[in-house]
Amino acid sequence: MVWAYHLRGRASHGLEHTGSLVANPIVVGGVVYVQDIYSNVYALELSSGRLLWERRFNEKLLSGPGPNGVAVSADRVYGLTPHDAFALSRRTGRIVWLDRHLLNKGEGTFGMQPAVADGRVYIASQYGLSRGGGVLMALRARDGACLWRFHTTRRESPGVRAVGAGSGGAWETPLVNPDGTVTYGTGNPYQSIGSAYAAPSRQLYTDSAVTLEASTGRLVWYYQAVPDDFKDYDLQTSPVLASAGGRPVVIASGKMGIVYALDARNGHLLWATLVGRHNGHDGDSRNALRHRPMPPLPFTYLPGSLGGVLANLAVAGSSVYVETLNLALSYTAASQVTGVATAATHEGGAIEALDLTTGRVEWTVAVKSLPLGAMTVVNDLVLTTLYDGRLLALSRATGRTVLDRALPTSTNAPLAVAGPYVIVLDGGPPTGQRSTEGHPQVVALRVG
Repeated sequence: MVWAYHLRGRASHGLEHTGSLVANPIVVGGVVYVQDIYSNVYALELSSGRLLWERRFNEKLLSGPGPNGVAVSADRVYGLTPHDAFALSRRTGRIVWLDRHLLNKGEGTFGMQPAVADGRVYIASQYGLSRGGGVLMALRARDGACLWRFHTTRRESPGVRAVGAGSGGAWETPLVNPDGTVTYGTGNPYQSIGSAYAAPSRQLYTDSAVTLEASTGRLVWYYQAVPDDFKDYDLQTSPVLASAGGRPVVIASGKMGIVYALDARNGHLLWATLVGRHNGHDGDSRNALRHRPMPPLPFTYLPGSLGGVLANLAVAGSSVYVETLNLALSYTAASQVTGVATAATHEGGAIEALDLTTGRVEWTVAVKSLPLGAMTVVNDLVLTTLYDGRLLALSRATGRTVLDRALPTSTNAPLAVAGPYVIVLDGGPPTGQRSTEGHPQVVALRVG
């Protein structure tokens, strides 16, 4: 470890369960850009950790644990607070523009990491609080003007029902494709098991990979992974574009613990592979659509709504790298909405490699703590972090552990690699497994 930058102000105390640092750090031009869970942005010198500037917003994320984070393009840093979008000067942190009127009542809040390309900033609300549902949108990078909006919850139509509790937002950075489209992974419809069986419907476009025309927001194609979802599953991870068998494919996944390969031209499913542990309830939502009886209560399903693939996957060469959480949940009442169910098991998780062309599992490595750091591939290694505060590096070819290093405190954020530096966000969520030493901090480790 060559340096550590300790957060100050409200973010220095951390937050229960999530900590203060949950975003992906961005490294550009020898500078590390980080956003904390209170929306504050920091620019740190890569070689020393010296603070170059900070921009404080002090607005805590309202719709869960983030992931938030910033995007850097040209001379600007783009990001979000729960209600606003902003652009900052890369050199000074000065606000270039701040847009406060992007979301209407009932359209949820922001908390994702934007994507910037072709003069546009792609963002989304994380979920809607009423019939507004989640909103995908593009802003003009120059001044923040809204170019288009796409509502992920359609109006009621045969076989499709709008959901009153909110649904269909996007949590992770969308994929900007070279063919002039952008693909989002969307969330679930926030409904109970009782309503899912009483009035079954597909509820478009929840739990879906949604591909839009990047310049207009017009729908090009979608793939719905879980129709009539009542388990809070989400297809929330950032979609990844790859090439397999001579065709472009989009790799998507989420908390249902299934990795999907989709034809990037039309959204057709090429293969789907179960990862992590499952206990036979993967078809429950489709059973509801077929008007089959509701499972007797109570019942436990694995993965639960905090299990499956929670953090982003990676694609490199001919393999897909993914980490899974073996967390189950139990339903005890038909009116229960997942996310408030009681956790039934806590068994860590696994890191897996899949063949990009077929979806076949190449290797699996079990881990005892929750793998929440996302997958990062560098040369012949795949790196991630574990919730109990460890940095792992595995061989891409075999899954053999090359490095298992303790970090100063616990972490549930992705990492970044820049040259010989590995940048890890030690957010400091309490785990009960090891002492958290000091406040939430950004840590730089150097190879060699």
